[in-house]
Amino acid sequence: MSAGLPLALALGSCAAGTLLGLTAPARRTSAILAWSGALAGAAAAWAGAAVLWSGRVFDLSLWGIASVGVLRLTLDRLSALFLLLAGIVLVASSVFSAGYMRRYADEYSLRSFTAWYLLLSAAIGWVLLAGDVLSFLFAWEIMSLACYLLVNFEHQRDGTPRAAYVMLVMSEAGFMLATLALLFLAVRAGSLDFSALRSAGHALGPGAHWFVFLAAFFGFAIKAGLVPLNTWLPLAHPAAPANVSAVLSSVILNLGLYGIVRVTLDLAPAGIVAAGLLVLAIGTISALVGILYATTESDLKVVLAHSSIENVGIVVAGIGAAMVFSGSGHALLAGMALVAAFYHMINHSVYKALLFLGAGAVNDRAGTRDLDRLGGLVRAMPWTAGAFLVGALAISALPPFNGFVSEWLTLQVFLRSAELAPVGVRIAFASCGAVLALTAALAVTCFARAFAMGFLGFARSDGAALATEAALSARAPIVGLAALCLALGVLPTYVVPALTRELSPLADASSGAALVPPFFVGSPGHDSLPASFVAEFHDLGAQVGQRLLPGPGLVLLHRGGAANPVVFAAAPGWLLVVLTALLALTFVIARAGPARRRTIARRTVWDGGIRRLLPEMTYTATGFSNPVRVIFQAIFRPTIVEDTRATVAEHFRTAIVHDTGTVHVVDRLVLRPARDLMLATARLLARMHHGRLNAYVAYALLSLLAALGAFALWR
Repeated sequence: MSAGLPLALALGSCAAGTLLGLTAPARRTSAILAWSGALAGAAAAWAGAAVLWSGRVFDLSLWGIASVGVLRLTLDRLSALFLLLAGIVLVASSVFSAGYMRRYADEYSLRSFTAWYLLLSAAIGWVLLAGDVLSFLFAWEIMSLACYLLVNFEHQRDGTPRAAYVMLVMSEAGFMLATLALLFLAVRAGSLDFSALRSAGHALGPGAHWFVFLAAFFGFAIKAGLVPLNTWLPLAHPAAPANVSAVLSSVILNLGLYGIVRVTLDLAPAGIVAAGLLVLAIGTISALVGILYATTESDLKVVLAHSSIENVGIVVAGIGAAMVFSGSGHALLAGMALVAAFYHMINHSVYKALLFLGAGAVNDRAGTRDLDRLGGLVRAMPWTAGAFLVGALAISALPPFNGFVSEWLTLQVFLRSAELAPVGVRIAFASCGAVLALTAALAVTCFARAFAMGFLGFARSDGAALATEAALSARAPIVGLAALCLALGVLPTYVVPALTRELSPLADASSGAALVPPFFVGSPGHDSLPASFVAEFHDLGAQVGQRLLPGPGLVLLHRGGAANPVVFAAAPGWLLVVLTALLALTFVIARAGPARRRTIARRTVWDGGIRRLLPEMTYTATGFSNPVRVIFQAIFRPTIVEDTRATVAEHFRTAIVHDTGTVHVVDRLVLRPARDLMLATARLLARMHHGRLNAYVAYALLSLLAALGAFALWR
């Protein structure tokens, strides 16, 4: 199955949708956007699936440029995986746009939005298809500009232009760093083609490897939203429409990860343990900082933005672990770490798109995203609430949903650091593993708060009280994404072997047989398993379902050596069965047990002498997160800006409001000191401009001597 036809269909859909969106009547624009965007996304997913299924690389030469080379489009298994994931998210966000974008029709141009959205869709595909440096950088720049235009769509709102500008400036800084790394490789290779860069990258010396690694990693880390380069992310997400936020978090951040993996693991793999430890540390710090701020924010989209930093940090920590294992000669463990990292990237893309679209539906119907002003939406918006609950459980890594599998696998892989020889490396792994376990616990707190304060209890504003269920075009994609969260959570034994095939070239090892042994008798490779090993798991039910289900089995584990044959194991599919049985049993007992014989009397609730419990008296999201603020006060360092107290009667107080202002820890510890250093340097250099000609000549002479000295050392 060739990928050429679906790729042409995707490009044609973007072009036709742009043309129709600019020429058709304005009332048809949102429908054109939805259909053309969904068709382009589906075609892109088809192309990615075709390459993954067949294993054949799609390669197309476009045209040659004198002294530059031939521009190429190439879709290999790595880029096909990202393209498949991007296509799924684009389908969901495009369908959601059909009804959601009508809210902007009277104030903003939907024609412009359609053109920019489809331009971004095409640029995403081009980035992943680029087979040479020039095509890649050109497509990357178009993608960044399209993101800027979409984030700045609501340009009349306060703060939106600044958020878009910060995002664009930081993107350009990352673009320059990434360009430096790629051009350095191109000069060494004598070509712009990625295949030539790959050959040259494997032959680099340690110093050159470090240069390429640092430039590429920090350049693409800006787009991925890693600490301390994440300033743009919490600004851009609340400024952008919900469908754009879903694409930003579930696709654009992945492109940053794609750049990191493509350069540091494919084109120029460093194989340096210290580089892997740096990636591991940055990923872990990003995860902790992201979830801490997500737990304390009240704007639902800001919560999700900080949560994206956390989840990308977990992915990058897995990539760093793979680099350490690979540099230490443990190729199998490196492959397992990459599988865990990419599985979590897939899961994050799915449930974060679901949550952003759900937040958009809530904002559309309730008129606010403030968790302190929401509440009670589970009765008014049951479909949206149910899908959002699935996303909250998935991102909290609770079974039987997909987040549980990837985070569990990541933490289990971290425990395998005991096989590493250096004590310092094992201590670093143990510390990072403990921090990631803390982030997992905080994620449960964060999204229990988000769902409870947003959908349960009293409506705390008129908009929430009058909210109605979202339109079908909004419900359908979020329910579909919720179903995908469940499927990815209960069928990991089908996902892991597929990921192993795609990632084994990066790790120089295949971990599929070690993670998903072929328990089913009819599976290829079943005879290679030790008889005693199969017998033990047969008694536990590992072969149940072999006549109904294809594939190797339903048990996900790590096979060790003869002395320790099973290092860790889980069966998420059977976990779903057990949880369902327990819930059913609880329901039966509750309906048929002693509670059935009790007489239920409904009376007015006693509220401490108050006639009626007011919404202002209920627990708020800010109050829910206050313990986290207190415990981590050294990180947040809040300052009280306003302290007000309101009373409803002589003896009853309804609200005590503490309005606090905080400076983000990254701004306080990294950005502001860097700014102060640059300003001090500028003031110092300004003293050199005193107007004396002799001094200027001396500056020129000293600069020339320094340049000659540097050139001599270089030679």
